[in-house]
Amino acid sequence: MKNVPFKGIIAYPITPFDQNEKVDIPLFKKLVERLIVSGSHGIAPLGSTGVMPYLSDDEKEAITEAAIQQTNGRIPTLVGVSNLTTEKTIHHAKFAEKAGADAVMIIPMSYWKLTDDEIVAHYDAVAGKISIPIMAYNNPATSGVDMSPALLKRLLEIPNVTMIKESTGDIQRMHYLRKELGEETAFYNGSNPLALAAFTAGARGWCTAAPNLIPELNVDLYKAVEEGDLEKAKDVFYRQFDLLKFIVNKGLPRAVKAGLNILGEEGGNLRSPLKPLTEIETEELRNIIKTLVN
Repeated sequence: MKNVPFKGIIAYPITPFDQNEKVDIPLFKKLVERLIVSGSHGIAPLGSTGVMPYLSDDEKEAITEAAIQQTNGRIPTLVGVSNLTTEKTIHHAKFAEKAGADAVMIIPMSYWKLTDDEIVAHYDAVAGKISIPIMAYNNPATSGVDMSPALLKRLLEIPNVTMIKESTGDIQRMHYLRKELGEETAFYNGSNPLALAAFTAGARGWCTAAPNLIPELNVDLYKAVEEGDLEKAKDVFYRQFDLLKFIVNKGLPRAVKAGLNILGEEGGNLRSPLKPLTEIETEELRNIIKTLVN
């Protein structure tokens, strides 16, 4: 498969902040290391979990460099470079490539509703300025833009747009991509509750924040699918389903930070306006985690 460096579990690290809401780079590196040693097949900093829109340009660049330094080539790095403008997206994409990223991920962020032609031109402009592959990320819940399967098909005609991440929660879109574009199409699941269904639909990987909390279960699901053991895959998936649903419903940065603290790990602080889980929510998460780690 040409220019597709990712397969399996692609983990999202959170971006931790100190008590003054400054990015905590040493803690970020520690969290990335946890994801690497626990078996993740790739790292994806600066996604929704990493609160990328809440960061300054300098902070994004510091996170990019820290992630690439920490992985040190052990697993591939997929860096989020999205921005409202094409100019800024190109800037961050070029920075990520120069820093050593294996690929970049772009979601079409929008204040004004973008047309399909505008979105295609946006990706094409970025692709023309870098040589590493691009993952097109469709997540209308966070971006306000829902890219149709027909639009995603157009994006894959751009030479180095080689991967699609689907986070709408609509499994039919994955079936469409596989049917229309062939089994070699590299699409990835970004909807945690659809992990099993997405793999059975042909997803090449699962982009998820869950490895911060339950890496073994995430990797075991992928292994079971690879081995063709559907019964084991179903068992492993249903064990983690409540946690997957919880962290999505409560917000990934909040839930992962709280989960790390429950596990005895330092998760850092959040940046306003995000606030920690309530005591009731934290207790609910504690009870879910207790059933999975004991």
